[in-house]
Amino acid sequence: MIEKQSRERKEKQKTERLEPVILLGKKVNMLAVIIPGIGYHKDKPLLYYSTKLAKAAGYEVEFVDFSGIKWDKGDLRNKEKMNELYHMTCSIAEEQLAAVHFTDYEDCLFISKSIGTAVAADYAEKHGINARHIFFSPVVLFPGSEKGIAFAGDRDPLAGYEAIEMICNKTGTELHRIPGGNHSLETGDVTKDLDALVKIMERVKTFMDR
Repeated sequence: MIEKQSRERKEKQKTERLEPVILLGKKVNMLAVIIPGIGYHKDKPLLYYSTKLAKAAGYEVEFVDFSGIKWDKGDLRNKEKMNELYHMTCSIAEEQLAAVHFTDYEDCLFISKSIGTAVAADYAEKHGINARHIFFSPVVLFPGSEKGIAFAGDRDPLAGYEAIEMICNKTGTELHRIPGGNHSLETGDVTKDLDALVKIMERVKTFMDR
C-alpha cells in the first residue's frame, strides 16, 4: 500500500512539474479568420488546407460565408459590378464577425481569397486590428499589407499579375508568383498543381509559425 501511494505521489509530482512547461509552450489567444472568394468556398484546396494548418498551429478559426450572393464571373471583370460586390461582401463580413471580440486575441491572422482579400484588409484597418494576412489570388481592389504574404498566378484572367505586383511592391507585401496559375492558382496540369499546392502550404505554415 505504501509503495503504491509512493508511486502515485511521484507520478503526481511528475505531472505537476510538466504542466507549466506544457502551458508555457502552448500558443494561446490566436485567431484565424477565413474570408473566401464568392465562388471559392472554404472547402476548396487553398482555404481547406490553410484552415487545417491554422488549427494545427493552435488558432481558433472563424469563417465568413458569401454563399448567398448571386453573381457571374463576368462581374469580376466589370469595375462597377466589382465595386458592388465589394461593398456587399464587406457588409456581410461586418454582420458575420460582429460577435467576435478581436481584442481578446494576441495574434489575429486573416486568410483570404479573391475579393475576400480586399474585404479582409478593409475589415482589419477599419476595426484597428493589428492583423497579419495571407492573400490568395488578390484582386486589384486589395490594398496590400506590409504584414502580409500574397500568392498570385501570372495567368489569372480576373486580376492582372502586373497590377498585383505593383501593389505588393508599393506596400511591402511579400508576393509569390505561381507560373501559369489561374485565379485558383492552378495550371490545368494536375501534377504541377499538386506540387505547387505543397510549396504554397509550406510557405503558409512558416508564415503562421513566425
